Amino acid sequence: MNFKSITLALMLAMTSSAAMAIPYSPDYLQADQTDSETGSMQFIPKGNFESWSSQSIKESGIIGGNTVTLMHIGSPWGSSNVWAKVSGVTKTNVSVYRDTHPGHGHCAKLYTHIVEAKVLGIINIKVLAAGSIFLGSTLQPITDTKNPMAKLNAGLRFTKRPKAIVFDYKTHIVKGNRIRQNGITRGATVAGQDMADCILYLQKRWEDAKGNIYAKRVGTMVHRFSSSTNWRNNQSFAIHYGDIRRQKFYNSAWGLTSGALTKYARNSKGRMVPVREVGWAAANEVPTHIVLQFDSSHGGAYVGTVGNTLWVDNVRLAY
Repeated sequence: MNFKSITLALMLAMTSSAAMAIPYSPDYLQADQTDSETGSMQFIPKGNFESWSSQSIKESGIIGGNTVTLMHIGSPWGSSNVWAKVSGVTKTNVSVYRDTHPGHGHCAKLYTHIVEAKVLGIINIKVLAAGSIFLGSTLQPITDTKNPMAKLNAGLRFTKRPKAIVFDYKTHIVKGNRIRQNGITRGATVAGQDMADCILYLQKRWEDAKGNIYAKRVGTMVHRFSSSTNWRNNQSFAIHYGDIRRQKFYNSAWGLTSGALTKYARNSKGRMVPVREVGWAAANEVPTHIVLQFDSSHGGAYVGTVGNTLWVDNVRLAY
């Protein structure tokens, strides 16, 4: 075992903050609530965060040999609570917790923190990890260093056109510049305020004869939380359809995914392939997939502010 193997295991255990969804039947979302203001709503299964399971993972002795408990929400939700085993080194990340929401039972708490691993008590590796929950799963354990995004199976089958996503949330946003801490180089300052976020994409996908997956963006909702708040219940965020690039609210955060942001999904041949977003669908188009994630930091892998926290509860779609 060497320093590189240990660092890669730690880094790969951090890479699921951008993870997405796995395929399910469109009937997986069931209508069960009506509200006088938002109309008919469908709870996303386990979106009240009352159902959790636990998994115990023993980390490698070379980095301390601790036994760590990973809490999982369960299908169709995944999270950044993951583990990697690379070159015989096992390492975990815990950045999502079950917490309480007064009057509503449990909720999910997403937390940005520094994960440390002391190698033989001498070399101290530090990696910044954001908390993330998402519709989907990570292929675990992560066993190699090739293309971490290909370990994330993206895309819940979905053929409806909700007008908004509704959920309860609380935030603790730490003011000031962010940091980048990737476990390899010294930590560096990154200009700009860290923010928690919620991202929802509706896509129309298709697969060619070679198994390549393409998509057009049907609907989009991106919201970033820039200040601390107490619990705000029943908050509604509109989903915008079609090509939104000329809308006043549009910025690059709402754009099509490409490059390092490209998501992956399992094709009909059983292979993980990139989902290439190639354009904007017509405003009246019907989607084939939904992508949804919540993050305690918005800046991508290894970038954020320690202490940034997002609490989420009662996630549903409004029609």
